Amino acid sequence: MKTMNPQKVFGASVKVSRSLLGISQETLAERAALHRTYISDVECGSRNPSLKTIIRIAHALEVSISSLFPSELEHFKNQSARTEQFGRNFVDILLVEDNVDDVEMTRHSFKLARFANRIHVVADGQEALDYLFCRDKYTQRSPAQGPQLILLDLSLPKVSGLEVLRVIKADQRTREMPVVILTASSANADIAECRRLGAIAFIIKPLNWQEFGVAMKKFNLNWVLMELPEAVLAAAPT
Repeated sequence: MKTMNPQKVFGASVKVSRSLLGISQETLAERAALHRTYISDVECGSRNPSLKTIIRIAHALEVSISSLFPSELEHFKNQSARTEQFGRNFVDILLVEDNVDDVEMTRHSFKLARFANRIHVVADGQEALDYLFCRDKYTQRSPAQGPQLILLDLSLPKVSGLEVLRVIKADQRTREMPVVILTASSANADIAECRRLGAIAFIIKPLNWQEFGVAMKKFNLNWVLMELPEAVLAAAPT
């Protein structure tokens, strides 16, 4: 597999982390005691920063150095390609949730965090499996069109969330997809089984974007989070 230039990976990671903080390039430059043009070059991948500079940037972003060099290089490659062609056909996040209020709360949380990920919502476990395996009404969908992350409620009609997770992790086509469990209670008896099956995190509903962001950083999954395109953030600082 061809990997991406580490400078490009680092630059993309810096840009995503800066976006999550909601700060401009100028603010990041001030925090790291660097010139704004230097930060711009770093984010474009045209700079090869020294270790000392990398440490300063990580400190300014309030993240670990390792989080700026994720192992999922191919995911960053896919992210860069999708960002360049905004209006993409990729679905970044599959939300499996039957409660309409919880769906709206989740969308609102993403909006507050300025995440621009395309979210596809399915309301039961059977439809989730049909979507993932391109069956029934999803036969025209390509498996290459995501999702990059699955937010899975445990209490679902038709097929339970636990069974959906079990099927996902048993199939080689989907077992590597990260799954975050949405649950109404941290004491749910199914959580232990979800952890055994390979769920990466558990978030108590309703979803809080800060809690979600922490979980993504913890598991080096910043690559699933997309900042809003320039056309939408034209009035925001750059």
